[in-house]
Amino acid sequence: MGLTRQYLRYAPAALFGLVLILKGSKHEVSCLRPSPDGLHLAVGYEDGSIRIFSLLSGEASVAFNGHKAAVTALQYDQLGGRLVSGSKVWGMALVSEEKRLITGTADSELRVWDITYIQERSLCQIKSLLGYTGMRVSHEKPERKSEEDEHKVNVELSLQEEIQRVTNIRASAKIKSFDMILSPKGELKIVFLLQNNIIELHTLNLTAQVLQAVRASRITIGGHRSDVRTLAFSSDNIAVLSGAAESVKIWNRSTLQCIRTMDCEYALCSLFVPGDRQVIVGTKAGKLQLYDLASGSLMETLNAHDGAVWSIALSPDQRGFVTGGADKCVKFWDFELVKDESSIQKRLSMKQVRILQLDEDVLCVRYSPNQKLLAVSLLDCTVKVFYTDTLKFFLSLYGHKLPVLCMDISYDGTLIATGSADRNVKIWGLDFGDCHRSLFAHDDSVMYLQFVAKSHLFFTAGKDNKIKQWDADKFEHIQTLEGHHHEVWCLALSPNGDYVVSASHDKSLRLWERTREPLILEEEREMQREAEYEESVAKEEQPVVPGETQGETGLAGKKTIETIKAAERIMEAIELYREEMTKLKERKAICKAAGKEVPFPANPILRAYGNITPSEYVLEVFKKVKSSELEESLLVLPFSYVPDLLRLFNEHIHLGAEVELLCRALLFLLKIHFGQITSNQMLVTVIENLKKTTISRVSEARDVLGFNMAGLQYLKREIEAKDEVMFFADATDRFEEKKRKRKKKEKMVLAVV
Repeated sequence: MGLTRQYLRYAPAALFGLVLILKGSKHEVSCLRPSPDGLHLAVGYEDGSIRIFSLLSGEASVAFNGHKAAVTALQYDQLGGRLVSGSKVWGMALVSEEKRLITGTADSELRVWDITYIQERSLCQIKSLLGYTGMRVSHEKPERKSEEDEHKVNVELSLQEEIQRVTNIRASAKIKSFDMILSPKGELKIVFLLQNNIIELHTLNLTAQVLQAVRASRITIGGHRSDVRTLAFSSDNIAVLSGAAESVKIWNRSTLQCIRTMDCEYALCSLFVPGDRQVIVGTKAGKLQLYDLASGSLMETLNAHDGAVWSIALSPDQRGFVTGGADKCVKFWDFELVKDESSIQKRLSMKQVRILQLDEDVLCVRYSPNQKLLAVSLLDCTVKVFYTDTLKFFLSLYGHKLPVLCMDISYDGTLIATGSADRNVKIWGLDFGDCHRSLFAHDDSVMYLQFVAKSHLFFTAGKDNKIKQWDADKFEHIQTLEGHHHEVWCLALSPNGDYVVSASHDKSLRLWERTREPLILEEEREMQREAEYEESVAKEEQPVVPGETQGETGLAGKKTIETIKAAERIMEAIELYREEMTKLKERKAICKAAGKEVPFPANPILRAYGNITPSEYVLEVFKKVKSSELEESLLVLPFSYVPDLLRLFNEHIHLGAEVELLCRALLFLLKIHFGQITSNQMLVTVIENLKKTTISRVSEARDVLGFNMAGLQYLKREIEAKDEVMFFADATDRFEEKKRKRKKKEKMVLAVV
């Protein structure tokens, strides 16, 4: 048996410029909301899920799955005990002592809702102020109405007077999200997160005669204002260059901090000059810009092409470089030292030495490692290979259906891999130009491709938000790096192959590190199948619950892989209960036949739980199901397990164990399986017993609760009489102090986030 090739896993290292990371779902975060006490953070995701994080431990303690689309609005009540969530709603707020809900959508109107809490069903129904259509607060003047609608006119006017527009605030760019804080002095502070990655703070004095917002400060340093379209690593694996539409930034790979920011035109390609003291950037306007890293200054600008400079490649002898542009030209450049009139010392410059004219736009250029060949990808979907010294034609690589956007040549010069907008990657032999294999690489265009140093492994980046690693010898997919939420424009590998940096339309730079952990392809395939299964589960339609009609509130949850696993654990516990009860009957028969007690070994699982009974084990498993996933887990549970559950519920409720939890599960099971339960004659006795035990135990719990409330009221009166002051006399002062502390914590959390 031959040796199996061993690969090393690349894992996420960090994100550039961040302070704190809360690890949750792999989906994009769409909404954030801190709790009133400042200790928790509610996070909404694009897949409709919500997670509550503890800012002290950084762990997600609660998860809610109910929305089918992205969560766009979250709001806590004043005490932090309730959380309102909105999906594909642009804004939401609780006002008027939390009895009204204001929502904002894409139709430029605000809708005001009256909230009524129905205690007997423990459900919240939101009713409109006018019927069930909602009360609208329009930004336009209300139309004149007839006498028959006089009552409606009065209601609308009173609502208009209650909710008034104060002033308009104009930010410097499109607003993506905002938050605001009202200080005790009547000053309103509003923080805006803008589309161009800038944070602005505006202040508004509500006590002034003329209400006008003033921009107090803004955060602009750090990240780019637009998408990063080019990345490059320095030769010492330490510095990383990132170029966007407005600036070029140099990052320290180890500290993840930006050490240089230099203004530039729209950058499309870049490289470090040998020695890592200068960088060259090719722009959309066809210019080459040379920067000095020590001073951060622009040394020289050359008009290199009549169109965009799409690609740049350093020559293997490091004496020059080659560029390809939209003007159908490939130009060769040499480094040289020149002396300015105003300077004594010589400086680095660039000189054009040759030009190769072609029939189509040049999209990418690459040298072979021995510098004998030059590969050029053209807009006509072909890749042409030329001799570098004579510029004579050598090979034409034809096979892609759409233009080749990226390519790279292996370190030994034997292979060339090309990535195209047709979503395929092709591996060619550079000796005869034959296609070794065509791989379906991404679900969208392949944007970047680069070989790992001294290997035939290469990485690709696609518009499908993914980065993938491949083996060019075995034509196998090795690993998928998932983390970006939008198109991945470019990536860069360090010269030693230990690091990968990627840039995406989600405005993030991500660093991936090669670990010492071996990667086994079979395990990767299994993980990929599980991920696909989770996605298929998430895409399934919500099941119809009997008893729910059109207009009623549905379940605040949806089927996820967690609910399926919880249902599987319940089924396994019931199977163990059945097996143990069968064994118990057999043991009793054996002991009866033997006329004495015969010892039997205990089940190892029950022994691990402290030698509990099988029914107690089922209860323990049931208690470990998250409250937010209970209904969905029971909905997934097959009916064949329900009779056993009902009998176990009857046993535990009779003993007074977990009455609230079991009653909640019991009522839900009766709701979804009402027809099958009532038609089963064997369950009639169980249901009758459950009726008696449930009513009695719930009454006992209610009596205990009432007794405790009466005791607390008595203690309150005793304390008030003893201190000769009202117990809540200073409640207002304490509330104001608590509110000030809460707002201070919210500022700290906002600064961290």
